[in-house]
Amino acid sequence: MVNKPWRIIPRPLLETVLNNHAHHHRVPQPLILHGPRGVGKTTLILERLLGEWNQGPHLTGYVDFAESIKDHHPHFNQSFPWASWSNCPPPALPDCTDKLESCLESMAHKGVQLGAITSQQVFSTLFKWHSLHSTLRRVIQGNKGSKNAVSDKVSGSVLWDRAVFVLSARCDAEEIDGVLGLSDKKKKRSLYMEEASYYREAVVALQLAKEVVKIQHSWRHNAIAHLNRTGGFSRSLANSCTDWPCLLLELLSQAAEIDHFQPKLVINNIEVLKNAILLDESSSVSGSMYHDSLIWRIIALGANERCLPLVLVTSDSYYSYQAYMDFGFPDIFISREIFGWNPQEAKLHMVTDYFSHSEWLIIAEVLGSNPRHLFELYALKQGNYYQKLVDNKDGTFEDIVDSYLAYLQITVVNPAMDRALGFLQKFSVDAHRGKISKDRLRFGAPWRHPPPTDEPTLCADWAKVQLMDFVQSFVNTEFGVNYLADCSLEIFDDPSAVALVEVGLLYAQRDPSIIRPVSRAIQRCLVRWLVQERLKMGFRESLQYLWQRIIRGRSYRHLMLQVGYNSFNSVQRWVKSSEADRDKFCPDMAMEQPSC
Repeated sequence: MVNKPWRIIPRPLLETVLNNHAHHHRVPQPLILHGPRGVGKTTLILERLLGEWNQGPHLTGYVDFAESIKDHHPHFNQSFPWASWSNCPPPALPDCTDKLESCLESMAHKGVQLGAITSQQVFSTLFKWHSLHSTLRRVIQGNKGSKNAVSDKVSGSVLWDRAVFVLSARCDAEEIDGVLGLSDKKKKRSLYMEEASYYREAVVALQLAKEVVKIQHSWRHNAIAHLNRTGGFSRSLANSCTDWPCLLLELLSQAAEIDHFQPKLVINNIEVLKNAILLDESSSVSGSMYHDSLIWRIIALGANERCLPLVLVTSDSYYSYQAYMDFGFPDIFISREIFGWNPQEAKLHMVTDYFSHSEWLIIAEVLGSNPRHLFELYALKQGNYYQKLVDNKDGTFEDIVDSYLAYLQITVVNPAMDRALGFLQKFSVDAHRGKISKDRLRFGAPWRHPPPTDEPTLCADWAKVQLMDFVQSFVNTEFGVNYLADCSLEIFDDPSAVALVEVGLLYAQRDPSIIRPVSRAIQRCLVRWLVQERLKMGFRESLQYLWQRIIRGRSYRHLMLQVGYNSFNSVQRWVKSSEADRDKFCPDMAMEQPSC
């Protein structure tokens, strides 16, 4: 048990489901792999599946949009944040789009090497969505329009061949051979001259298609800048920004062939793309609009012509339920939700190998069975400082658990709660200015009476009372609310619930439809935050809080429902469910709630 290296434990059922999706050469729907933070989604993809998905005819591109956030990514010797990516400094949108496009381009070059993508296929796919005549003439003429003038009566295919010839003369031959692997002396491919020319033409055709898309996009720069300034929406302008990656996706999907070339794409932390910021307002639409356009076109490609297997990995609650409704209907994506281990499974994997039985009892009670909590706690346990405490008999295992919990409280939960308070203050200001719909401020809503002015101190006090009221009501529901129970989605009108979901402390899971803390440790930290704020209150603040709780206080106990609840049946409270049913709801929180 001492200094035993941490191992990646297989998950046969989930791996089988994902392999079944990935081993198809084309599929009608993208798959979303979602779940709370720390349950092992990225580890599963990188350590268990990605290697297998790059063997034989399989080729998998992997894009992690969070790599652009260098302060919170393992690629730069950092760790993923426990709270939402929206709490981190947002990346630049060009960085995210460049990662996606470079990955797809490398996959397309692999398709060219295998003879699966040809110049004619590039032309036919591009011609289906774009008018090419004027753009190709501009490419042919370049800076010497008089010498390369082309007749107006020439067909599009002739223009394409002429443009490929002209562009091939401008391109670096060594660069093209490097793409095809012809310049590598160790792995030099023996090709006939005609065959090599055929492959080079396909590579140049891809470069020409990229140039065509770039030129046509440049014609919309002024319109895009105006759209960003006015905050409007235009599907055609959004599509112009996603033309190149979607063209590559369509080419790869068409080229897919069983046992020859089976490309697939994994996009991790897709939610980061929504929050990406623009550096140049004329270069692209906003990150959220780019995100929506990309997903819309992936859905359309899968529904109309079948798309290569595409897996979106995310910890954002938006992709559990709301994204399905925003993009069409509840089954528009294939949903695969992962919750990690329940306490019994975690005990089977952890006890005797990494923790003793007595240590496990403490962990299960305080932290739960979240795999990332277990890994971080084991790393602390193996540290020199803890070993010195144990050797000198100055400390126990409870001390390291308390230290880890304090670390989560100070570095994760408290900053996230401050950000949630900022969201509530903004809600108060927007309500004062009439930007909140009357439906959300209906009669009886606990948040119906924000301060009559937008004075910062009053808004801050109101926000804290609202957030404390919500956390207390959440404690009363034993940290589980079924948001689809009465088919009203009423809890999503609560700005406090939305704020805590936005900052990543609560997770709205899909099946069963429960809103709960990300882990048992985060749940305990939420209770600690509530107790700390109660202790810091003066007489006036305490009176305001008691008034809120007694007169306008929240109550979501009617949403404490069992799995399989039918709104036409009698209400059965989740709190009366058996321990086994509680494990189905949220395996990481199956034990009794911590006391304040």
